[in-house]
Amino acid sequence: MAKDQPTHFHIVTLFPEALRGYFGASIIGRAVKDKFIKVSYYNPRDYTKDKWRRIDRRPYGGGPGMVIEALPTVKAVEAALRNISGRKSFDISNDQLKRIKTKIVFFSAGGKQFTNKTARGYARGLKHLILIAGHYEGIDIRAQKMLKAEAISIGPYVLSGGEAPALVVADAVARQIPGVLGNPRSLEEERVAASQVYTRPEILAWKGKKYRVPKVLLLGNHAHIEAWKKTRKRK
Repeated sequence: MAKDQPTHFHIVTLFPEALRGYFGASIIGRAVKDKFIKVSYYNPRDYTKDKWRRIDRRPYGGGPGMVIEALPTVKAVEAALRNISGRKSFDISNDQLKRIKTKIVFFSAGGKQFTNKTARGYARGLKHLILIAGHYEGIDIRAQKMLKAEAISIGPYVLSGGEAPALVVADAVARQIPGVLGNPRSLEEERVAASQVYTRPEILAWKGKKYRVPKVLLLGNHAHIEAWKKTRKRK
């Protein structure tokens, strides 16, 4: 049975088509279908006055690539906030966002590290999560300041766009919502999860060699199995 109000992901992106397939498949697709979560997209190109819908410009100070303008990004987020609040205008403040259980996330390599603890906090305390997916050389940093958005990083590396981080955050948050995984024990952080897993057949023959399932997993002694898993626990 779905929650009374699904957790709603509002994704600001230039490429919604890059995300739709993932949100329509597997566990996350089922969570959408069963109304545990909801996803909406906001394209900054829809919030520019440029007749060619252009929203990227050369960076001040020089350098390669193009930077996404702050204003179309902010207006896209404002559209999300209007949908959330039901108001024609919305004053962006921390108090107002708390009232409607909403957080705005701005992806940045220099942001706070996103973890399972972060995901649990989002899942338990929020009804709406606005994820701003940048592209090219990024978004004019003034957008983050204007929106009072929380800067988040999913790891110590750089990606070509914010769509992948948005998927990572949405997936990690969604699986923390009761009912999405079906069995709560499926949460790896709530059980002993080994980095090595096996399934049938017991003996796998390949190019003259035999690859066997460890004997400890076949004997049914759960204490021994849990001890074995701890020696190979995911870091």
